Order: sequence, then C-alpha cells, then structure tokens
Amino acid sequence: MDEEELAIPIFSTLEPVYGEGSPLEEAQLRFKTLKSKFTEIFGGEPQVYARSPGRVNLIGEHIDYEGYSVLPMAIRQDTIIAIGRAGAGDPKLLRIANVNEKYAMCTYQADPHQEIDLKNHKWGHYFLCGYKGFFEYAKTKGVDLGEPIGLNIIVDGTVPTGSGLSSSAAFVCSATIAIMATFHVNLPKKEVAQFTCECERHIGTQSGGMDQAISIMAKSGYAELIDFNPIRASDVQLPAGGTFIIAHSLAESQKAVTAATNYNNRVVECRLAAIVLSVKLGKSAKNVVSEVKTLSDVEGLCLEYAEKHGSSDPGFAVMKLLKEEPYTAEDIEAIINEPLASVFKSSPTSLDVLRAAKSFKLFQRASHVYSEAKRVYAFRDTVLSNLSDEDKLQKLGDLMNESHNSCSVLYECSCPELEELVKICRDKGALGARLTGAGWGGCAVALVKENIVPQFIINLKECFYQTRIEKGIIGKNELGLYVFASKPSSGAAIFKF
Repeated sequence: MDEEELAIPIFSTLEPVYGEGSPLEEAQLRFKTLKSKFTEIFGGEPQVYARSPGRVNLIGEHIDYEGYSVLPMAIRQDTIIAIGRAGAGDPKLLRIANVNEKYAMCTYQADPHQEIDLKNHKWGHYFLCGYKGFFEYAKTKGVDLGEPIGLNIIVDGTVPTGSGLSSSAAFVCSATIAIMATFHVNLPKKEVAQFTCECERHIGTQSGGMDQAISIMAKSGYAELIDFNPIRASDVQLPAGGTFIIAHSLAESQKAVTAATNYNNRVVECRLAAIVLSVKLGKSAKNVVSEVKTLSDVEGLCLEYAEKHGSSDPGFAVMKLLKEEPYTAEDIEAIINEPLASVFKSSPTSLDVLRAAKSFKLFQRASHVYSEAKRVYAFRDTVLSNLSDEDKLQKLGDLMNESHNSCSVLYECSCPELEELVKICRDKGALGARLTGAGWGGCAVALVKENIVPQFIINLKECFYQTRIEKGIIGKNELGLYVFASKPSSGAAIFKF
C-alpha cells in the first residue's frame, strides 16, 4: 500500500516521532506540561494528543495554488494539542487554551455550522477551521458524528508564527486530527491532507495545499515532491554533506491579515493571467472564464504556441502575448468581455482583492509560476542524477538562488529584511539562499555545507541578528528560535498514552 493510503499513525510512546536524546527529552517535558496544564484548567485528563509539524519549502514558491508540484520538508518544530470531551453536564462549548500565556482562552459554541468572524481575527479561529472542516468532510463521507459535544483543548506550538514555516497549517492539521481521534475516526493521510487544505480556507486565505500535505505526509529523513489533483508525495533523499539553515528575517508575515493586498492578490493575478493567455491563444472568452482556474490549465496551449515558434517553454507564450506593463481592470475586461466582479462573484476573498487593487501584473506573475515549476523538477532531477554529492549541492544552491530572484523581482513577495538576510547568507558561504513560505517577511532557507554550519550560524548572528538584539527586537537567549539547522522531520501523529 502506498504511504499516503495509510491512516495517520497512532503511537503509545514519543520515540517514533521524536527519536532519542535531547529532542526526546524536550518533547517529554512539553507533553508533561501540556497534561498538567490541561488538568489544572479543565480538571480530568486529556483523552488523546495530536501533533503536526511546520515545514520549510525548499523550492516551488507560490505555485501550489496554480496546480504545480512543490518540494518541501517537515521541520522538527510542531504544534501539539491535548483534547478531551467535556463532561455530560457541561455546556456544549469548545474551550481552547494555550500553554503560552500571551494567548487568552478562546471559547466558541460547539456548532460546526458557525461562521468564522474574519473581521475579528483570533488565534482560536485556526482550531475552528479544523472543527468545521472535519464535520463538513465527515458529512460528505456519510459518517454520522451524532450531536455536537463540548470539547476541552490545550495547544502548544513551537513553530514561530508569521515565519513562513507554516505555523497555521501545523495548528489546523493537529487540531483536525485531534478532533478526528476524539470521534474515533481515522482516514488515509492523502484524504486528511486534501480536506485540511479546505479547512484552512475558512480563515480567508486561498491556500494551495502544500503546507497541509507535507505536515500530514512527511517522512523522517526525506523531503517530499508533492503533486496535486490528486495529492501524492514522492520521497526525495537530499545529497549527503549539506544542511538547510532556516533563519527568520524578524519581519512577521501576516498572511490572513494582509491577504487582499499580498497573498490572495497574487492568486487573483495568476487566474487573470491564465484567462487572458487563453483568450490570446484563441479560446472563446465565454468558455474560458468558467473553465480556466490556474496557469497549469493553460500550460498545454502555451506549449503548443511555443513549439510552433521553436521553443519548449510555456514562458515563451507569456513573453510574446502578455505586456510587461500592469493591466488595469478595464484592460482585462475589454479582452474577456466580462466585468471582473462577475468572474469572481463566488469568491468573497477575491472580490476583496479587486476592491484593493489598482492594477494587475500578469506578465510578471505568470513568468514566475512557469519558471518556478520547471525549477522544482530540475531540483528533483539533480538529486536523482549521477553527479557527485558536491556537484549536486552546488546545482541545488544555484536553483535556490534563481528561485529567490524570481520571487523577489517577478512575484514581488520579498521585503527589505529578507533581501538583507539572503545576501548575508550567500556572502557567508551558503551555496544557495532564498525566501521560503509566502514571503513578505518570515524566513529564509539556506543550503550550507555541513562542515561550516556552526561558523555560519555565528556569522549570521554577528551580521544580521546582533543589531536587532541591541535594539531589543529579540532577546539574546531567543536566538535558537530564530536561526536553526534542520534535517527532514516526520509528519502528523496521534498519541494515546
């Protein structure tokens, strides 16, 4: 049976996930604290625990929602949740506490049909995403969950928020599988990966599914090439002698808050680029609007056009058929003979984008997506090639550098802090460095030879973090949270002790 057909694993000890030595000791302490906090707040003990890791995307940025494969790995930082059913006489509430005092308890009705208040952003909304999504999915599978019941929940996350390491997906995924386990339901990993992506859309970001897929399906020791429609994960064993260093730019990327101008804006621009390309390539405007959702939908047409002109690159069609200057809404409406508001009428988050946007950079966004999709396969092919490990690492570094340049110049999802951090990484010996995650803040990932890792981290501290420590942006003792080496970690799990 394929790995993704298997159910979420259930363990009675922590070793299968956390290994041994200090990572295991740290995990044991976290679970012990979680249990005692749960007892202190709610009385009684949790029934079950769940964990899901954050991730770092090695290459393939902003292309999952366009239907293209990506190449992330799970990291050791994760979100763990302890959960238990409320007593029979207790009110039917979802009570969600956090080990971290800065997050006040959130209380909601135990009602899977409730709307999430997107104008009033609360950390507990991410749990609600998992709750609503699980009930919705169970209904489509004909699973009767009975009357909603009260649940007591406590959360402990070590994935830094706003870091581009997918703290939100780690939270939504661990919440979802904790709820599943409470209702004694277990499903194949690929189904859970698919519907947890739908879950997170309840928070208002048009997530593409990479974060949930890797959090659920990761395997210790491997990065994963994730394909979509349907979701599949293929193991990618990275060459020996290299390590990935993850470094936080200290600019927070608030994906849910800035969606209309940043993340969702790019999703809309890509859809518009796909529609305009289709019309320019001879498709009827009437059909295109209903049929074309992503740039991968028009790749075949772009390739046909390119081949007639002696090229094998879908980006050739972009170069010839889209103008580099930004398009106004009126420009696009004239091409497709339809108001943009009616194209996106069924997507409130896209309508928010139309209200916020002055113009749309279709050429740049499509150029990034097609070139980045090719880089993902070049990365995978390099790993599988007969090159020496040394040469493989060099080539992977080059691909990461090209990816960053495309994200920065064509997709415009970088920021000054990320540009500074990426430059320092390269200057201090990284083979390649790039922003990772949605961008607009968050982290950079650098590929570094194993033998220079300790010195590399010292150099980053001196050149990037020291001035920020002096300004009080972070504490001297917090550096380990913001810059660390990571090998590929394992995926989601349920614990019953």
